[in-house]
Amino acid sequence: MKSENKLIGASLLTAITASLCCITPVLALIAGTSGIASTFSWIEPFRPYLIGLTILVLGFAWYQKLKPQKEVDCECETDEKPKFIQSKKFLGIVTVFAIVMLAFPYYSEIFYPKTEKQIIIVDKSDLKTTEFKISGMTCAGCEEHVNHEVNKLNGIVSSKASYENGNAIVEFDKTKTNETEIEKAINATGYKVTGIKEN
Repeated sequence: MKSENKLIGASLLTAITASLCCITPVLALIAGTSGIASTFSWIEPFRPYLIGLTILVLGFAWYQKLKPQKEVDCECETDEKPKFIQSKKFLGIVTVFAIVMLAFPYYSEIFYPKTEKQIIIVDKSDLKTTEFKISGMTCAGCEEHVNHEVNKLNGIVSSKASYENGNAIVEFDKTKTNETEIEKAINATGYKVTGIKEN
């Protein structure tokens, strides 16, 4: 029974660790400390291994739980009900929690409020599009975090961050904001602007 508890604990730990790099930006947004968002981005390269380990540990825990028990030849009463933490129901809850944690990067954008704002552009020649190269983004949650911070600035028409490309393409009204302000907003998330290229 102790080995089953260790398996369950190990699967929870690996599932949470695998998603830590993606959960941190959302927690930072909720806490109002967006600068710590990239703290766990170093975990991202290990994410596939942690996911595999979680699946292996959970699979072994389910195997242990479902395999036929050996018959004990004794006259003692063995109808003792297992504790909740040792039950199939608890293992099922842990499995569902692990799946929810591992899938977090794919639904993390629901935690970021949509910043709908009315943009008034007097002259189209004032519009400017700039690409900001960014290091430290590892998932869709990171993209949403950058877009959310940039869209707080006045004069932003659109912001499209991409962790795969390591950049954000921002269209803005140059009479209301500039590249320096946008760079500050991105750097405030904890990710770092490594280059700026005007389009």
